[in-house]
Amino acid sequence: MNNSSDKFVHTAAPYPRRFEVAVVGIFCLLLLQAAVWASDFLIPITAACLGYFVLSKPRRLLSKVGVPPFASAALFTAILTALIIVLLAQLSAPAARFIEDLPSLMEEIKQKLSAAGGTLEAINDATVAAEEIMEDQSAETVEVEVVSDIGIAATLFSMAPGFLSRILFAIVLLFFLIASGDMFLTKTLQSFKRFEDKRRAVEMVHSIEDRLGHYLGGITIINAGLGVAVAVAMHLWGLPSALIFGFMAFGLNFVPFLGGLMGATIAAAVAFVSLDSTWVAAGVFATYIVLTSIEGQFITPLLISRRMRLNTPVVFLFVAFFAWIWSVIGMIVALPILIVLKIVCDETKSLQTLARFLGNVDEDAPADRAKR
Repeated sequence: MNNSSDKFVHTAAPYPRRFEVAVVGIFCLLLLQAAVWASDFLIPITAACLGYFVLSKPRRLLSKVGVPPFASAALFTAILTALIIVLLAQLSAPAARFIEDLPSLMEEIKQKLSAAGGTLEAINDATVAAEEIMEDQSAETVEVEVVSDIGIAATLFSMAPGFLSRILFAIVLLFFLIASGDMFLTKTLQSFKRFEDKRRAVEMVHSIEDRLGHYLGGITIINAGLGVAVAVAMHLWGLPSALIFGFMAFGLNFVPFLGGLMGATIAAAVAFVSLDSTWVAAGVFATYIVLTSIEGQFITPLLISRRMRLNTPVVFLFVAFFAWIWSVIGMIVALPILIVLKIVCDETKSLQTLARFLGNVDEDAPADRAKR
């Protein structure tokens, strides 16, 4: 009887472990669905939290000279709001013209490529022949043509109120986060009972503030310089609305891997149509790529700490994943989120294996912790 009960115990032991794995898998799937479904709500929250970590250190510096957190929050959000207003005021007119001209731009590109002949013409003829064969096979099918009077510009402008409301929500939330001072850190410490866990939590939060703030602040300044360089270069090439390409370079360069290629392709397409020269378009594309390569290969590694060296395939997959669930905004916030995850893994002993997988472990972290 005892032997049978022992066998029952040994055979039943693995099932709770399998049950836990199944629960974790279901939780991950539900979390993914929630991230996709609530993207309009989660994106401004994510942006505000990242801004809070970046501005926490300046807020503490101001508090040392007697500036209360409420005043610091008002100052930071006022500056951020003013920058957004100035940006929208300066770019609204040229951006509207560019959006309105976008359909005609795409049509001109299509016509010029069709007139080039050769392989493109052969592909076009093959496509037309295939369509004719399909039409002959489905002669009895009733064709319905859907005509829409809504253009690209109208569609984008209809999305503007929702986009601006999310920006406003992020700014208001950022104000309350900064105005709360160290309440976030205090509440985090209260959730731990052991002193060792509290000390590690403080180190983790300070590390996130220091390293994330250093990265985002540095990359913002570098991207601003890149935007100026691109705007000047596009102006020298004779492209219309060169300022638009400068701001486009500034924003797209926050997207790893794809940002520079997207900006260079758009600039080359505009040059191909507006300047009517294939060689000029190739020169515009090459100039854009050279400027972004100089920034990515020399300036950024020189001015930003080399400690945050991440696994390149992981970065690519992370950017692709957030682009899938949050579109373009997800591509921008993917790398900062990955940096926060890397810092959490660096500061947690049980996650050192994952930290090594995400990138090189910060060898200076123990020394930094010793100084604090």
